[in-house]
Amino acid sequence: MSHRLLRTTRRPLAAAMFVALIAPGMAFAETAKERALEARVVELERQVQLLLNNQQQQQAQISQAQTDVTAVRTVQAQQPVAATVPAGKQPIQVTTITPGAAPGTTVKIGGFIKADFLATQTGDGQLADDATGRALYLPGQTPVAGAGGSGKRSDVDYNAHAKFSRFNLGIDNVSEAGNKAGAFFEMDFFGNSLGNQTATNTYGVTLRHAYMYWNNWMAGQTWSNFMDAASLPEAADFVGPTDGVVFVRQAQIRYTQGGFSVALENPETTLLTGTRNPVTGAWTNVASNSDRGALPDLTLRYGWKGDWGTFGVGGVVRQLKVDNQTSGADADKIGGGLTLGGKWVMGATDTLHYQVTGGEGIARYIGLGVTADTAYDIARDELNPTGVLAGYVGWRHAFTPKLRTNLIYARSDYDNDGSLGPLVTKSVQSIRGNVFYTPMPKVDVGAELMYGVREIEDGRKGDISRLQFTTKYSF
Repeated sequence: MSHRLLRTTRRPLAAAMFVALIAPGMAFAETAKERALEARVVELERQVQLLLNNQQQQQAQISQAQTDVTAVRTVQAQQPVAATVPAGKQPIQVTTITPGAAPGTTVKIGGFIKADFLATQTGDGQLADDATGRALYLPGQTPVAGAGGSGKRSDVDYNAHAKFSRFNLGIDNVSEAGNKAGAFFEMDFFGNSLGNQTATNTYGVTLRHAYMYWNNWMAGQTWSNFMDAASLPEAADFVGPTDGVVFVRQAQIRYTQGGFSVALENPETTLLTGTRNPVTGAWTNVASNSDRGALPDLTLRYGWKGDWGTFGVGGVVRQLKVDNQTSGADADKIGGGLTLGGKWVMGATDTLHYQVTGGEGIARYIGLGVTADTAYDIARDELNPTGVLAGYVGWRHAFTPKLRTNLIYARSDYDNDGSLGPLVTKSVQSIRGNVFYTPMPKVDVGAELMYGVREIEDGRKGDISRLQFTTKYSF
């Protein structure tokens, strides 16, 4: 009985012990499997999140690219037809750099850096220290014995400067309706000296051009409509054929239609009064300006151009006026003149530049004001306009695409009123030859030799000789 009971008791006990022994192992096995599954789930969730993030980034990049393409296409559609870039060349300026401007506005920046080195000698006196005529050729400043000169030949004077360097900015726009508008501004440094040659050599900024245009209309300061800037030959000097050229920049309102243009320009009358000392018999000429005119200078021009070159005809009609309540001067006269000239392309390597101008009361338009527009007769209180005949011719020859030369002759003659005496300028003339070399695009180096003569009314003459070297980088 006891043995039987013992066997009966052992079986459940063994079973219980078996269960007790294997249960932890089973629990451990189930826990490890669950952990592995959980780890796999976490990893899958991480990979899914990465895929979602990448998809969002790609979608954002695609959206940004679509936005950029749309913006560029919009800007290109707003650009004027004239500004279309040749195939294969991409514009540097894709969008406007003037946010306040109308859509489609373009900006142009240009100018050059120019340095001049001059050696000058005059035959009948000295040019004054820091005289303008030592930086460029001013025929009216050439010394003549008794008229600003001592009659003695000067030593060679050397001057160097970079004040004719210039900078310009142009703004242009074409609207969707086809209207054209824009503005142009240019300055150089040919202003009054702000320093000295001892140390700083600084100069003031000079306004050259400042105008706006709208379709056929232009308003502001630029070349006179009476002037033909396109016909000027190349020279190392600031102007070149100064003695006989029409050369004026001033404020105006101009209308242009094809080759025709008409303008109302700023009036300014230059006066010369001659006085004689009754004791010594010496004459003195007093120059002055009058800004009392009520009427603007009226200028007209018509021009032609083609493969053969350019040709233009211009005219000016103006009121000469003096009105001074202090001195009691009150007189006026009508003056005017005609000019024609241009550029003739003689062949592949030769070009002829020329101009002829004549009239009365237009002297301030010639040669940077060689003499005055009119004489003022104090005794009669009247104006006697100065007659003028001026012109130049310049021949350009290119030896190679990089090497060229110019030979230029210019002259102007003045019919002065007898009341001005014997010291007033009767004529000026000059001849110059130069050679220019362009070692690379936009870089020019040149040398020029010039000889000029000024003659006064009594026949006395003075001369000037100048050797000039120049360097210029255009941009």
